[in-house]
Formats: sequence, structure tokens, C-alpha cells
Amino acid sequence: MAAEILSANGIAVSLYDRMPTAGRKFLLAGRGGLNLTHSEPFATFLTRYGTAAEQLRPILEAFPPAELIAWAEGLGQPAFVGSSGRVFPKSMKASPLLRAWLARLRAQGVQFHMRHEWRGWDDEGHLLFRTPGGAEVHARAGATILALGGGSWPKLGSDGGWMEILARKHVAVNPLRPSNCGFTIAWSDMVRRRFAGQPLKHVALAFGGRTIRGECVITEYGIEGGAVYALSAPLRDAIAAKGSAKLTVDLRPDISADELAKKLARPRRGQSLANFLRKAINLSSLETNLLREAYGANPDADSDVLAKRIKSVPLIVTAPQGIERAISTAGGVAFSALDENLMLRAMPGVYVAGEMIDWEARTGGYLLQACMATGVTAARGALRALT
Repeated sequence: MAAEILSANGIAVSLYDRMPTAGRKFLLAGRGGLNLTHSEPFATFLTRYGTAAEQLRPILEAFPPAELIAWAEGLGQPAFVGSSGRVFPKSMKASPLLRAWLARLRAQGVQFHMRHEWRGWDDEGHLLFRTPGGAEVHARAGATILALGGGSWPKLGSDGGWMEILARKHVAVNPLRPSNCGFTIAWSDMVRRRFAGQPLKHVALAFGGRTIRGECVITEYGIEGGAVYALSAPLRDAIAAKGSAKLTVDLRPDISADELAKKLARPRRGQSLANFLRKAINLSSLETNLLREAYGANPDADSDVLAKRIKSVPLIVTAPQGIERAISTAGGVAFSALDENLMLRAMPGVYVAGEMIDWEARTGGYLLQACMATGVTAARGALRALT
């Protein structure tokens, strides 16, 4: 995005990438449909960025969701709003958009240098790259925009190796941490063996005063999925502070505890608890076993108590999954190290964008939107400096 802004304004742009082809993480983001952005009101949209919301406000205001949608449509990829408010290209793929985008960049004169790993600066202040054969490439630039990603999915190029390089230049960087990730739960062998890979649908997860409705998936190591990702930041931070966190699951969020208790008060007539719950409230085998996992082999048969337990199943999470498995990362260059144009205060003429900056957001279009918007802001800042 930064290359597009600059080249469209007549600036000669060289784009260096350590991977063999461009946009590999962009293609990964499109594997489930390429959620470009979200259609909710901007005030609500902004809250999805948590503690970084105010720092990101002017950046997102300068390139809001409507402009991102218009940009995609300008590349021949009309968008639509899904039932959840998320925005996707109608093709539901990243590859057509990426092909059109790269063609536009080349038409605007952007020069691509693939398989070039950035290693910092040489003694004369020129950019230093290393090729697969070990050769060093030195490049001089009027302005430099770094968009090297966080630390997730390192096989696609973003391994966080730049952290040490910038720290040596006295740039304030905060440790990279997993975000939008799964969490470890010490399941019994039975749950792990029988239910790994099965989804929990139409549930509500709660932690730290926040409740998220959606879906998640039981895994061999614990739990993952969209509803979990939305709570990943507070869960991760609570585990770091206390060693574990209690995630609560409401298995039937659309019905009150009192209504549930009435359904559970009917006679069982010799049915097993699992059959009774299946017939009375359509509780799945997985859900029944989660009750047993939390409350023992025979959860209390009293209808009022059982209803409350169905609406509040505690799951003890003990660790986030590793950063290499996370969808995104928190941490990176502190906002205090940047000016309003995302230029490094310690290094005039060097800008940063995307996940290199210390912000995080849940999935739902917020990640791509902020990556694109920071690219726009950095490019506009560089353009003003160059012209």
C-alpha cells in the first residue's frame, strides 16, 4: 500500500521482500475469504483496537473502511457486507485482488527485488540486504518504509528478526506476543480423544467482564476459534500475571437460566443424563462432556443448579499457543518511538507500518484495515518529506 501511494505520486519505489513472491501473508489472510474490513459504525470500529485505539484514530480516519472498500473495487474486486457486518470481496479470494494490485504497482514503475532479506544498515547508512547465495546488496534511499510484519507465521517471512536491529538503533520496541491465538487446556484423555476437532456453535464466551458470542473449536491442546481470539489479549495478559485464567462458556446463551431450568424440570423416566439433556435442550455429546469435565462425572441433577452450570461452564486456560501459530501479534515498535507520520523519532527518514507497530485487534477485518491504513500514513509522510 505504501508503494502504491508513493509510485502514484511519481516517486521511484523499490520494494524488497525476503520471500520468492510478494503478498504471501496477504494470501494466507484470504484463505478463509479475505475479510477486508468491517461495516460497523466508526466509533464502534475504533474500540476494537483496545489500548491503541486513540493512537490509531487519526490513521484510520485518514484511510477508513469506506476508502479500503473503494480501493478494492477500483482494482476490479467488488465487495459485499456479510451477515456479521464483515466486508469481503465477492470473489471471496485474495489472489485476484493481489494479481490486479501487483499489476498496478508494476505499471506505476515499482521495482520488485525478491529473496532479499533486510539486515539493517551498513556503515555508510545504506540499507543492507542478503540474498540466498549469501551476497550482500546495499541500497540507498531518500526514504525507507519498513513493513516487516510481526512474528506470527514466520515461514511466510515475518519472523520478528528486525526487533534486535531496531533496538540497537535505540528504537523503543516491546516484546512480540501472540494475539488471536488458541489456548492450552488440560483436557482429560477422553475429551482429547473423542472431541478434538469438534466445534462449539452458538455459544457465548466470557472473561474479564467481556462476553463474545460465536463459535470455537476443541483441539487436542485446548481451544481455538473466533470467539476465543476475540478474548485472546485479556486471557494472555491474565495468564502472564497469574499463571492461568478461567474462561466461562454459556452453552445456551439464547435462553435464560430460569427458562432452561423449566425445561430441565421435566421427568427423566430413567433416561441417562446425556440422553435427557439431548432431548430436553438439544445438548450435544461434546457439551455434556464439557459439563462433566468441569463439574464431575455426574453434574448436579437439580434443575436449577444444572441450568446455571450449563450457562456457566468454567474452562481453565494455562498458556497461549506459541507465536508461530498465532494469527497476529502484539508488541513491536512503541507508538512513543513514532511521530504522527509513523517516522522513527530516532531515525529521521525511516517509517514503519503494519504489524511492526505495537497494536493488536481481533479478527473481523480490523487487522487488514489497520495494516493498510498505517501503510497509507507512512507513505504520505514520506511523500511530504521527499517533495
